[in-house]
Amino acid sequence: MPVNVYETVNCVGIDVSKGKSTIAIMRPLGEIVQSPHEVKHTLSDLKALETTLRQLEGETRIVMEYTGKYYQPIARFLNNAGFFVCAVHAKLIHDFANNSIRQIKTDKADAVKIANYGLTNWNLLRRYSNEDETRLLLKTYNRQYNMFMKQYIASRNNFISLLDQTFPGINDLFSGHRRPDGHEKWVDVAARFWHAECVSGQSLNAFSKAYKDWCSRNGYRGRDDKAEAIYLLAKESIPSLPKNDFTKAIIQQAARELRNICMTLTELQKEMNFIASALPEYPVVLDMGGVGTTLGPQIMAEIGDVRRFPRREKLVAFAGVDVPPYQSGQFEAKDRHITKRGSSDLRKNLYQVIGCLMQHSMEKDPVYRFVAHKKAEGKHFYSYMVAGCNKFLRIYYARVKAYLNLLEQQEPVPFIDGSGGSEVVLQPLDC
Repeated sequence: MPVNVYETVNCVGIDVSKGKSTIAIMRPLGEIVQSPHEVKHTLSDLKALETTLRQLEGETRIVMEYTGKYYQPIARFLNNAGFFVCAVHAKLIHDFANNSIRQIKTDKADAVKIANYGLTNWNLLRRYSNEDETRLLLKTYNRQYNMFMKQYIASRNNFISLLDQTFPGINDLFSGHRRPDGHEKWVDVAARFWHAECVSGQSLNAFSKAYKDWCSRNGYRGRDDKAEAIYLLAKESIPSLPKNDFTKAIIQQAARELRNICMTLTELQKEMNFIASALPEYPVVLDMGGVGTTLGPQIMAEIGDVRRFPRREKLVAFAGVDVPPYQSGQFEAKDRHITKRGSSDLRKNLYQVIGCLMQHSMEKDPVYRFVAHKKAEGKHFYSYMVAGCNKFLRIYYARVKAYLNLLEQQEPVPFIDGSGGSEVVLQPLDC
């Protein structure tokens, strides 16, 4: 519903970029109160903007796009100053009022467009609320974890590619289990016995003794059958790189890089689990099937406070696993794709949860039973996986929201972490 043109209202359109924003102040019927101009994200410039906005007559609302993390400083400042701030999805702004043949793309034009969007959708604007610092910190840790996970996959593939030229197949003899200190056995073994000739150049008994001694020094189990399997593989291997100091240097350098990334991922997991344990819904989330101390904090980080979604359908749409209807006249589409308009990181975590449920066949879990039923009906793999993600989110929404509402009705109690029963308190550190 458009705004009443007889009321004195001001819509401040803000086109956000890194370190600065372009501001345009509009009123109904295209009246320009203040021409587009730049404001830096500094305390002095934002205070000057606050003074300007307080001098406006009538009601004032501020509209801006979700632009990465760049919008947060100005949005938090103006929201804390008491203004009505609304952060809108960039696609809604992009699709609004594209009724011109000329494709104009400037910061000033975008600021005016955002202001006009706010005036047109005045009564539909939703107020921005500052994200809780704990949740914001958890989301930041999760984004760092995802970034290092991509580096881990690239480094792992690179290391295996190098091993295929010196000791092909040695990585297949070990599982990918990671110790609490971040070490993986197959990486350490490959770094120690970096070439097939390091193993095949000695007898089985000599290698078995050397292997078990190495395992004992590094905290691994050294079994005779594993030593024999490594020895037989080395005897049958045909390396393409020679056994010399240059080959050893490149193999061990790749192993060190991969090991450092593994240790970083382990530390991030510990920190994320500790931060997530300070949130009230932590025990409810970890009690759900397929969710552990790794996926639980990641899902909590991406969803945030579930109470910001008025309905469960909003949460499903936020994850991008919703299937919108498509109907025209007598035609109604039956086979539709998901929107994929929401958080890609959340979708990835949801697929991992459903994959874990299916792998371990958790018969008592309602999501597993739902997905297994869809699979038994002959549904395609992606169909029942997406349906499982949708089902999981709906159950998550119901359980977590009911638990949070119950906590609001009771006296506040300290939240207990999942490690040793101690109270979790996030204290600021001295610089």
